[in-house]
Amino acid sequence: MEKMPITKEGFEKLKKELETIKNVSIPENIKDIEIARAHGDLSENAEYSAAKERQSYLYGKSQEIENNLASSNIIPLPGKVSGKVVFGCFVIIADSDDGEEIKYQLVGPFESDINQNKISVTSPIGRALIGKGIDNEIVVKTPGGTRNFQIIDISVE
Repeated sequence: MEKMPITKEGFEKLKKELETIKNVSIPENIKDIEIARAHGDLSENAEYSAAKERQSYLYGKSQEIENNLASSNIIPLPGKVSGKVVFGCFVIIADSDDGEEIKYQLVGPFESDINQNKISVTSPIGRALIGKGIDNEIVVKTPGGTRNFQIIDISVE
């Protein structure tokens, strides 16, 4: 099994999510199934069907998180800027076409979240950034076509 990089914060967040599923969501779902079962005929019981579907989802999700935790390799965040883009650092890049700047943190695939500007080091942009320095240009092939970016700043916050 290939180990995936993850920050300590991301690892703890996954553990907490797993704990919540096992100690809160699954027990609540079991009660929902019992209540729905008490309503009678299970073949036409929408509440029962929904609760059983939710049960399947919860068990699948807990298995997925357990697998992710087992295949995680916690990488310590850099303490200082090395001049190169590395795992865990923050990078400001500018789109060469319109000059729009965006700040990303490079994290592992299990904790990437585009809404929080956390991108995976295994993503096309993440792979293109690793090892590059300030003022380097990168070319990224995206589903929407090839895009060019320039690295403006690297930090560790």
